[in-house]
Amino acid sequence: MARFTRIQVAQKMAETGMVPLFYHADVELGKKVLTACYRGGARLLEFTNRGEYAHEVFSELNKFCARELPEMIMGVGSVTDAGTAGLYMQLGANFVVTPVLREDIALVCNRRKVLWSPGCGSLTEICRAEELGCEIVKLFPGGVYGPGFVKDIRGPQPWTSIMPTGGVSPTRESMKSWFDAGVTCVGMGSKLISSDLLKSQDFETLETRVREALDIVRELRG
Repeated sequence: MARFTRIQVAQKMAETGMVPLFYHADVELGKKVLTACYRGGARLLEFTNRGEYAHEVFSELNKFCARELPEMIMGVGSVTDAGTAGLYMQLGANFVVTPVLREDIALVCNRRKVLWSPGCGSLTEICRAEELGCEIVKLFPGGVYGPGFVKDIRGPQPWTSIMPTGGVSPTRESMKSWFDAGVTCVGMGSKLISSDLLKSQDFETLETRVREALDIVRELRG
């Protein structure tokens, strides 16, 4: 079961303003990534469902968090059907992120009161997601739509919470454009946890990069 309620997850997303995204098949490397992100101040991480036996890697990393990083909220991304969402929830996923709006995923997550964040690309999809109980909508691919899309959506719907993924960099310029537009938080994958860092296993730099990105979020908010 999830260790955190969907309300706690939504609040933490809004509080920290950033969700790192990560996948690697090596469990031990994953533990080091999680630890570096945690030390840098991150309290959420989306493990993307890619590669063979990804759910087994997630299971080990989630158990590691429960033992060693008790405040880390692990969720799963790139989920495309209810069966996969159910599998990860059995392994303790605290939130489920999808690239598309799937009502079958909404139902299975709502049944277990697990936060789900569907990828949406139109006001119609966003409205339907909210009707299905979505707290924070994923704008995907964020780089295609841009901050202007968020600003236009929040004009008629100021209650909508949006998390762009893709097209966000851990720089002040990039994040300022998104937060000025009104996003609740941002999702960052390879721009934050780059393949070069993983290859060199430079976890000190990763920790610093995460801390600096979170500092920028706090600065932009006030």
